[in-house]
Amino acid sequence: MAHRRHKSSSYRHAGPTRGRHAAYIGTLHVARPGSATVEMPEGTFLVARGGLREGMDGDEATVVLVRRGPGEPQAVVQGVLRRACERFVGTFEIAGPLGAVVPLDERIRRDFFVLPDDKSPERLGVAEGDVVETRILTYPSRHEAGVVTVERRIGRPEGLDLPIEKIIASNGLAVHFGEPALEQAGTISVDVEGALAAQPCRRDLRGLLCVTVDPVTARDFDDAVSCEPLSGGGWRLGVHIADVSHYVRPGTPIDLEARARTCSAYLVDRVIAMLPEQLCNDACSLVPGQDRLSMSVLCDIDAGGEVLCSEACCSAIRSKARLSYDEVDGMLDGAASDDLPCVEGVDPAAVAGMLRELDALASARRKVRRRRGSVDFETVEAKVDLGEGGVPVGVSVRRRTRATSLVEEAMLVANEAVAGMLAGREDTLPAAFRVHERPAPDSMGSALLALRGLGALAPGEAERLRVADPFAIQDAIERAHGTPAEVPVNSLLLRAQKRAVYLPRNDGHHALGAPAYCHFTSPIRRYPDITVHRALKVLIGMGADAGMDAKTRKRELAALPQLCRTCSVRERAADAAARESQQVKMAELYASHVGESFSGVVVGVERYGLFVRLDETCAEGLLPTRALGDEWFAHDEGTMCLTGESTGRTWGLGQRVAVTVAGCKPEKGQIDFTLARGARPGRATRKDER
Repeated sequence: MAHRRHKSSSYRHAGPTRGRHAAYIGTLHVARPGSATVEMPEGTFLVARGGLREGMDGDEATVVLVRRGPGEPQAVVQGVLRRACERFVGTFEIAGPLGAVVPLDERIRRDFFVLPDDKSPERLGVAEGDVVETRILTYPSRHEAGVVTVERRIGRPEGLDLPIEKIIASNGLAVHFGEPALEQAGTISVDVEGALAAQPCRRDLRGLLCVTVDPVTARDFDDAVSCEPLSGGGWRLGVHIADVSHYVRPGTPIDLEARARTCSAYLVDRVIAMLPEQLCNDACSLVPGQDRLSMSVLCDIDAGGEVLCSEACCSAIRSKARLSYDEVDGMLDGAASDDLPCVEGVDPAAVAGMLRELDALASARRKVRRRRGSVDFETVEAKVDLGEGGVPVGVSVRRRTRATSLVEEAMLVANEAVAGMLAGREDTLPAAFRVHERPAPDSMGSALLALRGLGALAPGEAERLRVADPFAIQDAIERAHGTPAEVPVNSLLLRAQKRAVYLPRNDGHHALGAPAYCHFTSPIRRYPDITVHRALKVLIGMGADAGMDAKTRKRELAALPQLCRTCSVRERAADAAARESQQVKMAELYASHVGESFSGVVVGVERYGLFVRLDETCAEGLLPTRALGDEWFAHDEGTMCLTGESTGRTWGLGQRVAVTVAGCKPEKGQIDFTLARGARPGRATRKDER
């Protein structure tokens, strides 16, 4: 059966072709050489053998559907409308007067040459066998090879982690900063006293008890929190964010670099930062015990969690402690507060008391959001731990805890408060809003059959879910909690949601139940946050500090729609790179566990097999159909199950299964399973990061 997903209104019917076949528009997905699909509203169809033609992974293309024997129709590419791949990493070779680059990504089965008059290899010192990053100048066709230019010499193959380099290039991540940006960064210094003297409106909050709470591996600290009880009950919450816009003015070299990157990318073995290191790890990092410039949002919140009032200001702060989630969770669970690592002269008991107030505030805020229809999906984040030389040694599994929640709730309050201040002023203040639309009924409807098959639907709940009633989604998630259906239920409902995007206007945030929402809390790693900081400074009369005079505001307003589109696209690329890099190292880790058996749950079903997530590490791999038995399996995409035609045995979402690691392809980030039959159980190393 064809996949009837109807995910995007961007797919279009292209009308009839010269022949008898109607043409459609969809997105190509190349899984491996000779195996590709095209996704469009009519479904997801296999590409016929030889039918990919000049198409490449991610391209938007026109296709026709043809029948070649019994079975479902298959797609044949007629033409490419929009290219997805602009760069790739490959090995440089000499081909007579030409240079040739062979892509490392074997899905790109095309020839690419460097023309004789292109001096980029010579200029970069490229030798035969070197790994290089290239930019495509001319795409290959059925009759001609492609043409590329070399943009960067990466190095010799033996000294590189080639799969990670391939991911960086294929997702278009910029690795090096230009000289103008680096030169500007070298001139930046932290002068808090000077800023306070020059800006009478900037508040001196250095005496306020505030702390940073981050993962133990964090290097840049862009947010700090404070919390004081109010005399009549409730709290005064302070969220203090690094004042990046004080240092990064519009149109400067650093700004242009950040605008092009739009966000930092967090790969398994490195961070590809949006800002030069002098800013993200020094001048703009809220290092404990050091004076730093910040943007502060102060909110009075009643005992029930409702925000009574909020204000924003430019400020100066001094963090009193750099805490990890583990340390805060330990304290909240009863560990001695004396163990909290505070700066000299700060009472750990006072910090512990503030954290308990934040924990109580977070609990109240969760109830408020629950009442207004905010949906919290239950997800886990698995990160591969690397040892010396980038060798994987284990997996940290991070789940939502009281510590992560108290930070998350504080950030949500600040983001909503700032968005409320800026909403309605879109014509004069250039700020990127974070917008999440209600899912389309057909997207929710496609998940209903699978949810019913899981037994995850309560009586009368189907229609409420079809119209994306947030309370029905909440109920389904809560009912599945702690059951085998928990992972697939969350996955199905999450996939049915539309992706949040950046827009130059406020259209609300459906999943959060927020009438206005923006990103304010991470300007070190997200460019939209910088636009919000600049707009907020204009609103509070500090626009000069951000370089936002009337002429600049007008220019920024005109550029904002395209900037928001770019930020949304680059965010997806950074997320994809992070995910793919984790998959590569996860496959490397399990390559040392081939032959060992593990328990897991089925989280995905395709005609070619089951995707199984392992319990211990959340690693995912493919259990191919051929491993399920020597029979033909019918695929029901509606209920997401496979049924053996001879035995009638059914495999579906949420099913518990024991698997054996049959093999791994680290360069592709793939783990292959077979059914466990008497194999000795094994355990991949894992350490829980709460």
